[in-house]
Amino acid sequence: QVNLNESGGDSVQPGASLKLSCEVSGLLHEKFCLAWFRQAPGKEREGVAAIESDGGTTYADSVKGRFTISKDNAKNTLYLQMNSLKPEDTAMYYCAAYPSSYVASPLEQYEYNYWGQGTQVTVSS
Repeated sequence: QVNLNESGGDSVQPGASLKLSCEVSGLLHEKFCLAWFRQAPGKEREGVAAIESDGGTTYADSVKGRFTISKDNAKNTLYLQMNSLKPEDTAMYYCAAYPSSYVASPLEQYEYNYWGQGTQVTVSS
C-alpha cells in the first residue's frame, strides 16, 4: 500500500530556509503526480507546489520564486526547498500523490488520493 511520510518542519525566523522531505513507498514513483499542500489553523488547505512524473512543475503565486519542488526517484523522496520564509508560510505542510502522469489541476487537493500526516512549519519573529 502507498505511504507518504513528511519531515523537516521546524520553527524559524522570517527570512530563514527549510527543506521538507516526503518519503514515498508502495508505488512506482515515476508514474505519480506529487504535490505539497499546506493548511494554517482555521484556513482551507491550499496547494503550494506540484511536480508531474515527467518533472514539470507548478507553483502557487504566493511561493513562486521562493520555493522549489523536486524529487529523487532513486530515493523515492519528494522535496520542498523553502527560502525567504515569511510568517504567512506558517502552516502544516502535507505531501500528496495521485497515480497518474497528469492531473488537470495540480494545486487542487481533490486531484490527490494519497496523503501524508504533515509536518509543521512555523515562521515568526
